Amino acid sequence: MRIGLFSDTYSPDINGVVSSIVTLQHALENLGHDVFVITNQPKIFKVSYENNVLRLPGLELKAMYGYTMSSPVHLRAFKHIKEMKLDLIHAHTEFGIGLFARIVARRLDVPLVSTYHTTYEDYTHYINPLHIKTVEKFARISVSKLSKLYGSSCQAMISPSEKTKEMLLGYGITREIAVIPTGLDLKRFDKKHTPPSTVKSLRSKYGITEETFVILYVGRLAREKSIDFVIEGFSLLNFKNNDIKLMIVGGGPDAEHLQDLVKTLKIQDKVVFTGKIPSEEVPSYYHAADAFVSASLTETQGMTFIEALAAECPLFARPDDVLKGLIIEDETGYFFKTTQEFADKIVHHLSKPKTKRLAMRSLAKEQVRIYDDREFGIAVEKVYQRTIHNFKHSVLLKSIKLKEDIAECSFDGPKGPFKVVVTLETFEKKGLKRLSMVAKKTIDELLEDEKVALAYQSCIKKLSLKDRTRKEIYDFLTQKTDLKMNQVNELIAHLEKRNYINDVRYTNSAIANLSSLLQGKQRIIRTLKQNGIPQNLIDNAFKVDDEEIEIRNALRYAEKIKPTIKDVSLKMKLQKLSNKLLSQGYEYDIINTVMKSLSFSEDERNQVANCLNAANKAVKKYAVKYQGSALKNHVYSYLTQKGFESDDINTVISEMEWTNEQS
Repeated sequence: MRIGLFSDTYSPDINGVVSSIVTLQHALENLGHDVFVITNQPKIFKVSYENNVLRLPGLELKAMYGYTMSSPVHLRAFKHIKEMKLDLIHAHTEFGIGLFARIVARRLDVPLVSTYHTTYEDYTHYINPLHIKTVEKFARISVSKLSKLYGSSCQAMISPSEKTKEMLLGYGITREIAVIPTGLDLKRFDKKHTPPSTVKSLRSKYGITEETFVILYVGRLAREKSIDFVIEGFSLLNFKNNDIKLMIVGGGPDAEHLQDLVKTLKIQDKVVFTGKIPSEEVPSYYHAADAFVSASLTETQGMTFIEALAAECPLFARPDDVLKGLIIEDETGYFFKTTQEFADKIVHHLSKPKTKRLAMRSLAKEQVRIYDDREFGIAVEKVYQRTIHNFKHSVLLKSIKLKEDIAECSFDGPKGPFKVVVTLETFEKKGLKRLSMVAKKTIDELLEDEKVALAYQSCIKKLSLKDRTRKEIYDFLTQKTDLKMNQVNELIAHLEKRNYINDVRYTNSAIANLSSLLQGKQRIIRTLKQNGIPQNLIDNAFKVDDEEIEIRNALRYAEKIKPTIKDVSLKMKLQKLSNKLLSQGYEYDIINTVMKSLSFSEDERNQVANCLNAANKAVKKYAVKYQGSALKNHVYSYLTQKGFESDDINTVISEMEWTNEQS
């Protein structure tokens, strides 16, 4: 493979990112790959290209000692990069050159991998020197959003530790995140490569005797590294009883502050500041030390811890997830939480017999064998291969249309353009961005989700026309779509979450509507049950004592129906009215109360007249078929069925005029 490593920092800078890049570069080259490094330099106009390293114009940031910032646009450099014919781009920083890497990857249509080396939340003090809470909150939110944006613009991410991966997941990054601890050229830190004479000379250079116990710090002198914590703890030692010195290797924006702190604590003769040293000399400083210390809690992996262990230096550090598997208490090092505990742990270590301290040095070296650079290179190589394969089987996301909870994605595939409709939740979860490449595997997952999205649209359409219960939507989805059961349940849960489905609301609304139609409680309950409302919701809805309302509605209904029951006896009218109330869903107690409150005096007065009206109807009905006594008998029977009394029937029949044919 032809691989481009893009970074805002590279040799001769000394920091963990540079160590990681150089280690990866050599490991990949040893595996037979062609590796190109694209970085910057503190020269505003110069572009240089030598030994596969392309250095672009940049400006050194004084506030962040050792870091050079570049523009994300380098037109002159693009020609050089195009000629490299890269198979893959690997970005190691997020700004300047890191942004340029993303632009180049898109223009050259090559896959992009990104390693997240820096926890930027711990660096917000550079833009908030006054520690203003509002600024700090804004800065951290911005870091989260930018990190998510950067993560979405690459095809795969590499995290040096589980701690960093969890942080990235917390930002909402949905890309594949492979946890690959940065490897190390362990041979470079092997003590046998530094002659004893070199160690003696180095110690002598800083006025350190052979008997003096040296605790070493290597790295940038910056606030986030908490070196002041180390110095304050170191100052608590009783130097009369302990021949010990603290050696601080490196430079940075906090150097002057730390030197002033040492003066304030009056331990200038016990603390050595070496300043920035060449990268190739760093192993010698580890070999000249007896232990290593760092109180930093901002490391994504902590390369200096691994370097120190490889150089047989036991560690002193504050508890942090990145140190899991590195520090075994009292065997490869010590944890401390306070400055006093740091001082106490040093005293404890110095109290050990020399043989036990030497044994700890051997254990320290053994503890980091898993960080061999070859294994590191192989692990990253696998990510590259997987990313290139996925990228070749990817399609371009050309445009996106967002419609409420739905995203319509237009792709440009090898067989032509096509569209996929997905839920907004899936759209965000997949981290889809316009003009990004989407893997075939992801397309398959989107097509599966499209079924859910289309079903969702159908549900919204049905619900916009009429409120529906959970069961009604469930029946629709299971009977009219081919969604899997888990998809049905998830879709219904989403509709409920958005309050499109709400059985409590439906129940209360239905009761109000049906009551306004003068339906009784039992009929309303039957309707609710038919529509799938659970009994407990119905019971809760009817908990309030609405008997007076029920009686009032029943009375209104009875008064409405009463005039429509004609040409029947009073007895029959009462029976029919009761049955009507019963079928309308009113309970017997309510019906009895209503019947007692109704007035039927007019019906009583008109009993004979009603009987006569009914008799005339009966004659018209039966005269076509019957004559004489047969007709009278059928009329009599008809009136009996209508509930009229015999006396009233006889009176009416005797008073009626019958023709000869009818008599």
